[in-house]
This record gives sequence, structure tokens and C-alpha cells, in this order.
Amino acid sequence: MSGVHDRFVRYTFSQPERAAAELRAALPSHVVSAVDWSSLQRESGSVVDPELRQTETDLLFTARLRSGHPLLLYVLLEHQSTVDRWMALRMLRYVVRLVEHWRQEHPESEQLPVILPLVMYHGEDGAWTAARRVEDLFALPGEAQEERERWRALVPRFEYLLDDLTAERAEALLARPGPPLVRLAWLLLRYSRSEELARKLREWVALFVQVLAEQQGNEHLETILHYLLWIGDEAVREATRQVLDSVVDAQRAEELMRSYGEELMERGRLRGREEGLLRGRAEAVLRFLTARGLHVDEASRQLILSCSDVATLDRWIDRAIHATSLSEVLAPPSQ
Repeated sequence: MSGVHDRFVRYTFSQPERAAAELRAALPSHVVSAVDWSSLQRESGSVVDPELRQTETDLLFTARLRSGHPLLLYVLLEHQSTVDRWMALRMLRYVVRLVEHWRQEHPESEQLPVILPLVMYHGEDGAWTAARRVEDLFALPGEAQEERERWRALVPRFEYLLDDLTAERAEALLARPGPPLVRLAWLLLRYSRSEELARKLREWVALFVQVLAEQQGNEHLETILHYLLWIGDEAVREATRQVLDSVVDAQRAEELMRSYGEELMERGRLRGREEGLLRGRAEAVLRFLTARGLHVDEASRQLILSCSDVATLDRWIDRAIHATSLSEVLAPPSQ
């Protein structure tokens, strides 16, 4: 299911003019006023680990401040079912990768560009509760606050920005400045896992009309429909049909629903076969580990069984055949 969120987010926010709406909503006001938004452009490449691809979408943009200074804007969409308490450490790792890549591309530079990391979250556990600063992850010695603060000054410091859509009310998201597609995307992501989605859809008919009136309105509408039919239950599908009846003529609505209904059935069949292949590979990893006499804790077992990347599973199989430890099998490719 996360792949559906991934495609929808990439479609919506990959374009700089639409990404700018998200960045303007989430960045501090002094940053928003300092950025030359006409210079915003998307950069290719991802810094997310392959093992985490099923839970995250990342987008990288560059821009310049009005003063001319370069700026990197790294946006990570988090759509896990649970809040990750180690997100600050993960984001720090991603930012370090960006810095290292930038140094390779600019060997003559004696300074680094400012990198602003942003997490946009729409999970199902409610508001984001994980630490946003790396220094909060350290077990600091001492009982007195003053002593602990002296230790805190010695550990690495890093903080990421957060746009927690789950903490926003629909009215607040609707009031955000931005193109109709972006405002509707915020709402759909916010309520994608909520039982309220079917009812809310009927309240957003006017916004659907605005989306359809945009230059690529028909394409936008088809993408939104595709997303809703994948994530929603029967109530959401019925509400989607009612919205379509309000924004397009009856024949077009029927064509869209029939087309995507057929696609859902076909993709369901394909997904079933794909999931069977992935499950078989994951179980092979576990069998090899058992044969080697290696203990697999429950967290590692779930990581293996939930992996949706064939290359990663094949690598784990190759390693498990001769492994002497679980960490040796699950280590990243570079190790």
C-alpha cells in the first residue's frame, strides 16, 4: 500500500511550483522570505536506503537565497504505520550523505551549503512524537539539569523540520496557500487512513472542481481517482463516485470508474503473484538463518518478511548461506 502513497506524493510534489507550497507551509517564516522561489528546482537521486524504500519517499530540491547563497531542501515523506523514534538519527545520516555528494561535485568549495531537512508525516498513529533533535537521543550523565546541559553541549547537534499532517485540521489545510492539487493532496494524505475520509470527500467537491479547472486538470483528477480507489474501502469508493458525478458528466464518470475498477482487479492479481514471490524469498532468508543456527529476533523477522525490494532479499539470501551472524546478513550493501 505504501507504494500507492509514494506515487501520489511524487506526482504531486515533484514539480517545483507545487513543492514550493509544501516548503512555504513548513519552513520558518524568515527562511520563506529569504528564498528566491523562482530558483527552486528538483534534483535527481535519492538518499534513502533500499530497505526503507517501502516506508519513505524522498525529494531533493535546490534553490538560492535572495542574497545569492545556495540552499538544499531535502523533503522526506514518512508514511510508516508507527512513529520511528530514531528519525533524527536517520535524517542526520541522509544529510551527511548529501553533504558528501555535494563535496564530490564541488571540490573547489571551502564551505558547505545550508541543507534544510523536512519530514512530512501522515501515519496512522496520530501526531508525531519522536524526538526531532539528535541530542535528545543520547543518555546524558548526571541528575541535575545544569550538569546534563554541560554534557549535552558535547554531543552532536542536529534538528529536522516537521510537517505533521495528522496534527492539522481540515480547515487549516484548506486555508494553506497553494495550488488546488496540493491542497487536496494534503487533505487526502491527512485522512488516507481515517474512517472519516468517505464523509470528508463529499465536503471537498468544490476543491475537486478547482483541481479539474487547472491546466492539467484531467490528469490530476485521474491520478487522484487512482489513489482513492487504491487506498479506500467500499465507502470511499462510493463517495468517490458521488464526487465524480458532481464534477464531470455521467458518461465520463462511468468511464473513469470502470477503467480503474478493471485496473484494480488486474493489479490485484499481479500484486498477489508479486507478493508470493517476495514472501518466498523472505522465507528462504529465514530458513537459511535457521539452518545456520542463528537466532532471529522478532523485529528482524518482521523486517525480512516486510521487505518489498527483490534485490535486497536476494542479497540477504546470498549472505545467509554462509553467515555467522544476523547483523552480517542485514548489513547495508556498503558493509
